Amino acid sequence: MPSYAASPFPAPLLNETIGANLERNASRFPDADALIDVPTGRSWTYAEFNRDVDDLAAGLLARGVRAGDRVGIWSPNCAEWTLLQYATAKAGAVLVNVNPAYRQSELDFVVNQSGMRMLFTAPGDPRNDYEVMARNAQQQADLLDVVYLAGAGTDGLAALAADGRRAAAGTPDGGGPVAERMATLQPGDPINIQYTSGTTGFPKGATLTHSNILNNGYFIGELLGYTEKDRVVLPVPFYHCFGMVIGNLAALSHGAATIIPSRTFDAAAALEAVQSRQATSLYGVPTMFIAELGLEDFDRYDLSSLRTGVMAGSPCPEEIMKRVIRDMNMAEVAICYGMTETSPVSTMTRRGDSLERRTRTVGRTMPHLENQVVDPGTGRPVPFGEIGELCTRGYSVMAGYWNEPEKTAEAVDSEGWMHTGDLARMDEEGYVSIEGRIKDMVIRGGENIYPREIEEFLYSHPSISDVQVIGIPDERYGEELMACIIAVPGAPEPDAASIAEFCRGKLAHYKIPRYVQVRSSFPMTVSGKIRKVQMREEVVEQLVPATELPAPPAGKSVF
Repeated sequence: MPSYAASPFPAPLLNETIGANLERNASRFPDADALIDVPTGRSWTYAEFNRDVDDLAAGLLARGVRAGDRVGIWSPNCAEWTLLQYATAKAGAVLVNVNPAYRQSELDFVVNQSGMRMLFTAPGDPRNDYEVMARNAQQQADLLDVVYLAGAGTDGLAALAADGRRAAAGTPDGGGPVAERMATLQPGDPINIQYTSGTTGFPKGATLTHSNILNNGYFIGELLGYTEKDRVVLPVPFYHCFGMVIGNLAALSHGAATIIPSRTFDAAAALEAVQSRQATSLYGVPTMFIAELGLEDFDRYDLSSLRTGVMAGSPCPEEIMKRVIRDMNMAEVAICYGMTETSPVSTMTRRGDSLERRTRTVGRTMPHLENQVVDPGTGRPVPFGEIGELCTRGYSVMAGYWNEPEKTAEAVDSEGWMHTGDLARMDEEGYVSIEGRIKDMVIRGGENIYPREIEEFLYSHPSISDVQVIGIPDERYGEELMACIIAVPGAPEPDAASIAEFCRGKLAHYKIPRYVQVRSSFPMTVSGKIRKVQMREEVVEQLVPATELPAPPAGKSVF
């Protein structure tokens, strides 16, 4: 049977805009908490949140922002980020997420490539002089305006909201201009541009619609069982889909409360927010949960209110998942998998799934979507259990890369399938396991090698805390395997010979790494994924990169 799965669902797709969804929930839950900003002590009920969003949306209109204009936000997590996410949606502007870690050249690229008309920027801090870089970008581009968020004696957002209130004064309910704009918007309109990490070449702007991200967030919330009684702590970045879709939209589309524990990730602040706000859900990439569990005073936090959460970004080690379930009370924690171009989630574990399903798979197909695993060469589905490229089709697939139709056509085929570039296998029950990236597959002497299989085996080595396997150039075989290892503190440091001995008789000889490099950390994307491309580049630049086994004699194998 071909590796294919579709996932119907009792609840239909939402056929509304993000702004309309907020208004509907504000009328249902006016007095429920919508947004809690722990660092500043501020909070909003749904009625208050909707009112402030309307003021900001009216302010955008008063500044001349048209439907379809690109409006950027360049800031760590804060309440203003969430308010602007919804205000731009009501105004019909396309929100451009700008990574807070960007430097001048990266900011300039995004501003110009998107044709940005307005940029909201955080005040500077010791590590980032946002204001200076924003002014420099403004001089080089046709920006309509740069608005500085609260700090350093300025509060441009408050001024914008005041402009909006004045503009709406005298109209029915004070919301005439915004209501008029919203009446012209459609669920299929582009509403968000998120730039990919750009591991090769310049980043591409994945363009997402109301329907894309609202529905994805909504059905994530459905599978998590969210209601207006849930309270969700979000230490993950808002400029990425994890924060603004899996987080904000999943919660706020169900009347739940979103809680910002800190501007950037802080393990103690996240657990303190869970305890003080009686949160029911906590998000993070595996390294965040590892940091929280590793706090010296972890046992002092009362996490008994938790029941669920989301872990995404990279595979979760089984021991960490056991501790998250047992020690953090997150019995219903879910694994989500996807990519920015699919809004982002394509597969997700369900609340009743076993520990094995949550650590060895990324769950099943999301409601109202299709997934298939195909042969990368022929494009035909492979049988259940075989490895191929994972492809996704349905409402979640992006509208395209902003102003790059050729790159869009390379990613989304004529039948609407988004080619993820991920190697995967699907079992007969529809559970998907990710085996790595197509570009990470190593071809050694004609043998296709999938690093994930080797990594999973090496995790059982007593001296290995973390491991990534990559291919590096080799004159004889084309590529050879290298195991990049983070050692367990205090344990004997592995080398190529000891790793080879550990693998001998348990892995095929061609799967045993010839090189071993011990590292203190791995380069990662902002969403928590390992940057293997960068690791390969670093290794190739080093003339003596690692310990290695002696080369086998010509025509013979040492294994």
